Amino acid sequence: MEGGSGGRHRVRRFIRLKRGERSRGRSDTLLPLQSPDGKDGVRLTDSSCWYCDLKTHAFNEPLFRLGRSHARYLRVWFSIGVGFALTVLLLVSLLLLLELASALHLLHPPNSLRLTSLVFGFWRSNVSLSGAAYIFISTLLSVSVHEFGHALAAASDGIRLEYVAIFLATLFPGALVAFDYDLLRASPRFTSLRVYCAGIWHNAVFCALCGLGLLLLPLILFPFYIHGENPMVLDVPSVSPLFGYLSPGDVILSFDGIRVHNPRECMEIADLLHKRMLQSSNDSLFLQRFSRPDARKGYCVPNSLMEESNKIQLVTSDQFACPEDLSSFVTTQCLESAESSNLVSAYGQPNVSKNGFCLNAKDIVKLRKCGDGWMTAVTVGSSCLCSHGESCLSPDQLPGSTWTEIMYSSPYSPECLELQRSSSADFSTSKFTEHNCAGAFVFVGDLISMLHAVRLTAYQPYLEFPFSAYIPNLLEKSLIYMFHVSLTLALLNSLPVYFLDGESILEVILSHFTALGLRKRRKVLQVCLLGGTLISILSFLRMFAVNFL
Repeated sequence: MEGGSGGRHRVRRFIRLKRGERSRGRSDTLLPLQSPDGKDGVRLTDSSCWYCDLKTHAFNEPLFRLGRSHARYLRVWFSIGVGFALTVLLLVSLLLLLELASALHLLHPPNSLRLTSLVFGFWRSNVSLSGAAYIFISTLLSVSVHEFGHALAAASDGIRLEYVAIFLATLFPGALVAFDYDLLRASPRFTSLRVYCAGIWHNAVFCALCGLGLLLLPLILFPFYIHGENPMVLDVPSVSPLFGYLSPGDVILSFDGIRVHNPRECMEIADLLHKRMLQSSNDSLFLQRFSRPDARKGYCVPNSLMEESNKIQLVTSDQFACPEDLSSFVTTQCLESAESSNLVSAYGQPNVSKNGFCLNAKDIVKLRKCGDGWMTAVTVGSSCLCSHGESCLSPDQLPGSTWTEIMYSSPYSPECLELQRSSSADFSTSKFTEHNCAGAFVFVGDLISMLHAVRLTAYQPYLEFPFSAYIPNLLEKSLIYMFHVSLTLALLNSLPVYFLDGESILEVILSHFTALGLRKRRKVLQVCLLGGTLISILSFLRMFAVNFL
């Protein structure tokens, strides 16, 4: 029995060859139950350019003893699995029919719940070269759990194993168990169902355990890690726009003064800022919920700094430019027209200047904020105005881009770490700057792409030691991949298609739970399997063409 790789047919082939050898009077078998010296061993029995496997008998007796010693409870356990697997088989069959009807435009509106999305939705957006190791290990573990279910269910009903095998088929790992197929067919009908449904049931339970592990991971790691206080940087690739601004181990405190607790909140705030930028010129209801139309944000820059900046302005091909170590700032547009003269510099710059000022962004972010576009309130009353001798300036940006102030902190300082924890309820950026625990910079560009170009984690270690920052991320990703691989394996083996557990389950149902004759049973089985296989292949090809081509 093998989930997902046609193991049942491999068992049949083994039995046929074994019988053939006996009929010719040979005493040996295709695969000896013991090695020549009488001891169990591991043998490379099948090998080719695309497939190889290792078979062993070492697990036969331990698994059989385990199954027989707890047979009473295991039968109840796997009987529950029968109900679960039959329910899943019915649901995936219904989803296949709905996908076929949707593809033929028989449904209006089209079916929104797709089986292909359930099976491959995760892989469409998460498979990468870096995830190859996670996929390999997760597949090996999930298939082993699947086959362990088959083996334990068979042993609980007194069916002995022939061998256990681990194989590698075109770089994909797997496992299978083989047992006496004739004895299984002669067993009571519910025994066969328990054995065939055990793999799907175990994969479902494994999914639940992985989900529970993800939920309890912060509690498990609590003695060594802080979770959900602030996201920490794991890696900043050289191609990232944040390269040189953030380093591995830095902790992101806030975006535009809004505290962030984990990478998900970073993406939510970036998405909100991006939407506000796209709709700022439309005077939409969405924007009115957060700020007044055409509101801007900036910093109150003394006119003396603006005067100094005019001495270093560069003009190249009639275009304003700044040296590489300086950034271009322009005056903002505010709504208080009665006080708009305060935003005009001593050199007569209009509210939205076509010319800019070359300023050091690291110095500017330390100044007082102005404007209505900040995520939090900056001042009481009219926040768009600056005091006498100052102008409200914001970074110059291209159409379609936005900017935000990112505050970060260096890690592993006990004082700063304690400040992060104590500020969980009352967050204030001024507290971090007063204790020299924070720095800030302004990012101008695509915020969402920027966050995709940096690796973040919600965990911070209490103490620094080699690879301490990467252990929670490793455990979290491993659980996520194992969850999805096991879910994929359970759903695939529930399909009524050839070479999978769904074929065996459907055959047992037709053989023992219907009044059809042998010939009609075979015809119905072949029609169901052929239809299920063709619909599944067409659905997966359609999904692949839509999402990958």
